[in-house]
Formats: sequence, C-alpha cells, structure tokens
Amino acid sequence: MVRGKAWMCLVCGWTYYEDLGLPDEGIAPGTAWGDIPDSWTCPNCGVGKNDFVMAPL
Repeated sequence: MVRGKAWMCLVCGWTYYEDLGLPDEGIAPGTAWGDIPDSWTCPNCGVGKNDFVMAPL
C-alpha cells in the first residue's frame, strides 16, 4: 500500500509515487518530489516537473 504523496503527469497520466521512487533512474524509495532535480523529465512522455500535479491516493 502506497502511503506517501503521488505526482501525476498532466500530459500522459504517468504517476510518481514518493514511497516507491524510481530505483531504475537512481531515485531511491522515499524520495520526496521536491528532492528530485528540476532537470528530471517524465519517463513516459518527456515533459518536465512543471507539468506534474499532486495526485490523490
């Protein structure tokens, strides 16, 4: 069960879950959205962090 915050891409709907992180991209589980570099892009469609919104769990 995911308990932390989630951030959803407004373009493609892909969701980043803070509890899960993105280990394949070097982002450890538990990494807060604010701690991800601003240069990071959506692994699905390539847009930047500005195109994400907090998603309800």
